[in-house]
Amino acid sequence: MAELKMEPADIAAAVDVALAEDIGRGDLTTRATVPAGARLRAQITAREDMVVAGMPLLREIVDRLAPDAELELLTPDGTSVQSGAVLARMAGPAEGLLTAERTALNSLQFLSGIATLTHAYVREIAGTGATLLDTRKTVPGLRNLSKYAVRCGGGTNHRMRLDDGILIKDNHIAVAGTIGDAVRSAKQHDFGAIRIQAECDTLAQVKEAFEAGADSLLLDNMSLAQLREAVTLINGRIPLEASGGVNLQTIRAIAETGVDFISVGAITQRAPAVDIGLDFTWE
Repeated sequence: MAELKMEPADIAAAVDVALAEDIGRGDLTTRATVPAGARLRAQITAREDMVVAGMPLLREIVDRLAPDAELELLTPDGTSVQSGAVLARMAGPAEGLLTAERTALNSLQFLSGIATLTHAYVREIAGTGATLLDTRKTVPGLRNLSKYAVRCGGGTNHRMRLDDGILIKDNHIAVAGTIGDAVRSAKQHDFGAIRIQAECDTLAQVKEAFEAGADSLLLDNMSLAQLREAVTLINGRIPLEASGGVNLQTIRAIAETGVDFISVGAITQRAPAVDIGLDFTWE
C-alpha cells in the first residue's frame, strides 16, 4: 500500500473550512442546554464494514474545539474493520465535543466511504497485475484529501493537477488535428521529466500515438477484444491504461486483458458515505 500520510496543510485547510461552515457564530444549542463545565465520554463506532480514513482530521477537529480532551485513536487509517468496531474514544469538555460531533463524523464518513469503495475495486483485480488509479474527478477543494482516502483503500493516485502530467484527450486532438500531431507537438516542449500520455479511442490511434513517441496510452471505452489487441500491439513497450465503462462487475475482465492500469472516476466521484456513529455518555 502507498504511504498513508495526510499533509498538515491539507488537514488545517479542510478543518478551517469545515468548522467555519458548521459553527458560524457558535453552537447555540449546546450553549443553551449544556451546563458549564460539564464533561462527556464518547466513542466513535463503525456501523457497517469499512476501510477507515480520516483519523488525522478527527485529531485536528478535537484539538481545536476541545484541546483539553483525551482522544484515543484505536484504528489507523487504511484498516479494514467490521461493523461494531470502535474507531476512537474520547473524554473531555461537553461543549467542545458536542460542537465537534458533526464535522468529525462528516469527515470520517466521507473519506472512509472513498477508501471503502476503492478497496472493493482493488479486491476485484487482485492477482491480475493491474493497478487501480484514481482521476481528477473529485469534489472541488477536497482533491488532496480524496486522493489520500484512495491510498487508504489501496488505490494509486494518478495526476493530482494539470501541471504534473500531459494527458492528451479527444478535445486536444480535435484542435491539434490528429493524435500523432498532438503527441509530436507536446514532445517539442521541454517540461523536464513530465511524461506524455495520449487517449486512444481506436486501435489505429494506438499505433499512431505510439509511433509518434507517446510515453503511455489511455485506452478509452474500448471493448475487451480491443484492449487485448492493444496489449498485443504494444507488447509491453509502454504502459497501457484502460478507462471508461469500468465498474465492480466489469473491472476484473478488463484487468485480465493485460493492461497495466485501470482508472476509475467513481471511487472519488460517487463513493457513498459510510455509516459511523458517535455516542456520548455523561461522565
